[in-house]
Amino acid sequence: MLQKMREDGGGVLGIIRFLDFDRLCAFDPSLGDQLLQNVATRVRGMLPSERLLAHVDRADLAIWFGFAATEEAAGREMEAIEYALGEALRIGERTILPKVSSQIASVGSEEPGTALARALARLTVGGGPSMTAPQSDMEGGDAHDDFAFEQDLRLAMNRNELRLCYQPLVDAAKARVCGAEALLRWQHPGRGAVSPAVFVPIMEAAGLAHEFGLWSLNSAIREARRWQGLGFGDLCVAVNVSGHQLERDDFPVLVQRTLHRHALPPGALEIELTEGVAMGDCERAARLFSEIRAMGVAIAIDDFGTGYSSLSTLRKLAFDKIKIDREFVTEVDKRRDSQAICQSVIALARGLGIRVLAEGVERREEYAWLRAHGCGLFQGFYFSPPLETADFLAYLDDAAGLAAKLAVDPRQAHQAISEALSA
Repeated sequence: MLQKMREDGGGVLGIIRFLDFDRLCAFDPSLGDQLLQNVATRVRGMLPSERLLAHVDRADLAIWFGFAATEEAAGREMEAIEYALGEALRIGERTILPKVSSQIASVGSEEPGTALARALARLTVGGGPSMTAPQSDMEGGDAHDDFAFEQDLRLAMNRNELRLCYQPLVDAAKARVCGAEALLRWQHPGRGAVSPAVFVPIMEAAGLAHEFGLWSLNSAIREARRWQGLGFGDLCVAVNVSGHQLERDDFPVLVQRTLHRHALPPGALEIELTEGVAMGDCERAARLFSEIRAMGVAIAIDDFGTGYSSLSTLRKLAFDKIKIDREFVTEVDKRRDSQAICQSVIALARGLGIRVLAEGVERREEYAWLRAHGCGLFQGFYFSPPLETADFLAYLDDAAGLAAKLAVDPRQAHQAISEALSA
């Protein structure tokens, strides 16, 4: 390849990198070699016969487009190759979903070896997810288990192992269920139900947050549209959004397109993101919030009180709901520090003219204290755990059961408050 680059005296060079090569070799060295050979064969089949393909480093393939090629044309071709290489491969008894990244570089009059090194360096600095992933808690967290776990996660969507559960959002003031939070679940055929606390960090580290987020958004909106068809048109669905999704400037457009595809009114959707994500890049968040709310979609700040936001920062952001974190809700009827925080958040929300919801409510006494202090929206196991779709619809029909949960003897609430104040 270097000789051909010398002969052409300039042109466009493309690099394809298998990002997981080192981890795969740690898992099984022969598997890494087999995968590279398989990938090289697939790339060769996508290229014209005269196009030069070479293995230039451990995990890198190079394509020489020649002096007549333009960066624009080469870039489109590389994007198509990268997309095609994302399909699952079957090597022996193992299914592998390759993680690849690509880069192109114009080659001028410099020495070909220097041009190649420069192109490889650009890919290292700017290309794709990290080649190292955090240790998981699964089965000891060694290299074999980590790699196998990540591969299973990458294939989960294609294998229909993902689903959404729905935890009711209760409006105590109106004595009704006003919506549900859509929560992602993974049912692995061998591992069973995998906790989100385990798979979500791996998902984000592996660069899958956007893909999984879009799946969740699409599935939740489709389900909310079905609720409307069943006569539950006043329900909203809340969907969690990660910081990785908000890094994309086209996120508001994706939301709008998904709503349009399923014919769901924007007012039936609520976007949830954590306080830390909202405050990470305040100027960017403010712009995205403005675009999303302009559609009619509501925004809720989750885990409120656990971050480090200032009131001046909050003033720059336009949102519709604050969710008090379960850390402060747990035993709020007994803990003076949690009481002070919850009262402050409720007062802040009232002053900002937005709604406040207490999440993680697990005991009747917690609900009674919060209700007595002005909180009107609730979520938690006291009312219901996350439910499968059919069970959620059944919960909506159980008006008597919800009424019993909401009924609080004023004397009981007063007693709980008095005991807390005198503790």
